[in-house]
Amino acid sequence: MIRPEGALIRYTTVTRINHWITAACFVLLVLSGLSMFHPLFFFLSALFGGGQWTRAVHPWIGIVLVASYAGLVAQFWRENFWTTDDTAWLRKFDRVLVNQEEGVPEAGRFNAGQKFVFWAMALLIPALLLTGLVIWEVYFSAVTPLVAQRIALLLHSLLAITAIAVWIVHVYAGIWVRGSLRAMTQGYVTPGWAWRHHRKWLRGLASREPAPRPEGMP
Repeated sequence: MIRPEGALIRYTTVTRINHWITAACFVLLVLSGLSMFHPLFFFLSALFGGGQWTRAVHPWIGIVLVASYAGLVAQFWRENFWTTDDTAWLRKFDRVLVNQEEGVPEAGRFNAGQKFVFWAMALLIPALLLTGLVIWEVYFSAVTPLVAQRIALLLHSLLAITAIAVWIVHVYAGIWVRGSLRAMTQGYVTPGWAWRHHRKWLRGLASREPAPRPEGMP
């Protein structure tokens, strides 16, 4: 792939693969989970070979999702710490929504909205795993009482609905902010995009550039 001259690497190939594995697992879990959630969505089970296969494959996809998202957390947890600049950024969120970011506090590699999605999923996915294990009858029905399974099922459903809402926000933002999808599909952004949306990150990249050597110095 040929990148334009001056393009900035935002995500490595490994990171992009990690992200899309996570995304694919989440979509598959949503489709299979909805098919078991209500009869209105049962037709979605045909995507997985029927109701029995859907029930069998759903938790295993969840295991892959947990492992994949753990990879993203390992890569980016340091850059997602909340700062006072993020709080100030949120106060100007109305300007961000209309793509008028002049006067909005400068964002680092990730803005406050991205950090919210990151940490929300970092909490929701393990919670979904724990509640999912309680209702995974094939392996754990013998050690989990019926009352615990019913409570876990309710919590699992509520957590899943919350995760879907967070995911919708994430997808909307990725589409709304022009150039964001390219960063996760091709790995690069333009300096203009970085200056407009993540100016503090761009300044950090510039400060790490090696200073030019004086002429004649080895």
